[in-house]
Amino acid sequence: MEERRLTRKDLRRCWRAWMMHCLSSMSFERMASFGFCLSMLPVAKKLYPDVTKRMEMLRRHASFYNTEPQIGAIVNGMALGLEEKKANGEPIDGETINTLKVGLMGPIAGIGDSMIPGMLMPILLSIGMALAAGGNILGPLFYTVAWLGIILPGSWFLFLKGYKMGSGSVEMLVSSKSARLREALSLLGVFVMGGVAASYVKLSSGLEFITKDGVNIHLQQMLDGIFPQLLPLGIVLGTWYVMAKRGVSPVKAMAILLVLAALGVATGVFQG
Repeated sequence: MEERRLTRKDLRRCWRAWMMHCLSSMSFERMASFGFCLSMLPVAKKLYPDVTKRMEMLRRHASFYNTEPQIGAIVNGMALGLEEKKANGEPIDGETINTLKVGLMGPIAGIGDSMIPGMLMPILLSIGMALAAGGNILGPLFYTVAWLGIILPGSWFLFLKGYKMGSGSVEMLVSSKSARLREALSLLGVFVMGGVAASYVKLSSGLEFITKDGVNIHLQQMLDGIFPQLLPLGIVLGTWYVMAKRGVSPVKAMAILLVLAALGVATGVFQG
């Protein structure tokens, strides 16, 4: 049987298909499965000239799959390496490849969610927002360039690592060390988000009261004397509560905040 080997160009095409289209066809039934299947499509014919085997491969990778896309590129590389070995006659069945994907998508999602949306994105956004103060275009430019400069080479490295080393390349991610790593990254993400909230969430009240003795009391001054920045803290905790405990989506949460801001300014409860 003719040996079928994937070239660097083949690997790059598969990685690019995953990074560009991993979340392009999402559903509760499949999640990112079609994106995963699409990432295998560039080499499907090369690995399996037989139509029946090629259909089996694509059907195998169209089953339910979901993980963090950037760190999860390592799973795509591993699956591709196993498919290459299977196509060359090694004793690897389709169920083994599926079991590997299902077993790894959870732990890698935990690591990836802690590192990417939990740590990296807040850090880059906080720097970008600081640069964007006053309408400076450097803010969005910094975020875009920094994000692509980190994610693209990082995911490509992980993709190749998975392809070259197989299941051993993620041993650390699914070992007992992974729990401590996730906790550390999650804690760092909490600190970063706390700093971002304290720096950029601004809210003050314009309410005033006049006592019977004719003393004018400013609510905001009174709150600052008791607990400075209490209102911003309340907004942050309230938003976290409705999203984390009540299942409110980010879009709905932003709509609620917009309505509250408009009503508060119109009634004088908040200062415009």
